[in-house]
Amino acid sequence: MSTTITRLHVGPRLSEVSIFNNVVYLAGQVPQKTLDRGIREQAAEVLATIDGLLAEAGSDKRRILSCQIFLLDIADIGEMNAVWEQWVPAGHCPCRATVQAHLAKPEWRVEMVMTAALGG
Repeated sequence: MSTTITRLHVGPRLSEVSIFNNVVYLAGQVPQKTLDRGIREQAAEVLATIDGLLAEAGSDKRRILSCQIFLLDIADIGEMNAVWEQWVPAGHCPCRATVQAHLAKPEWRVEMVMTAALGG
């Protein structure tokens, strides 16, 4: 068993990805380009970012183990779920929790944290 930790996109405060023991840990992902848009657009942007990070790490959305979703307004859950259900492959839904939360920037409507297995 390897004790090596791999980190991707390391910044002064956090790494976007950490990999250890064949598990990929993603930092909370938030929208960057759709800040003036609604929950559907923001959720789609975040999920596209997650797709890219998982691919870079050597995984994909079929290997997601768990997901935590933070919504600025829980009333957005229906619209966010519509985007989620289009994105997640049938038969590969991970464990998931969705909660309402005060996010760090008021223009963020969603933040997602995921853990996935390597491989794919």
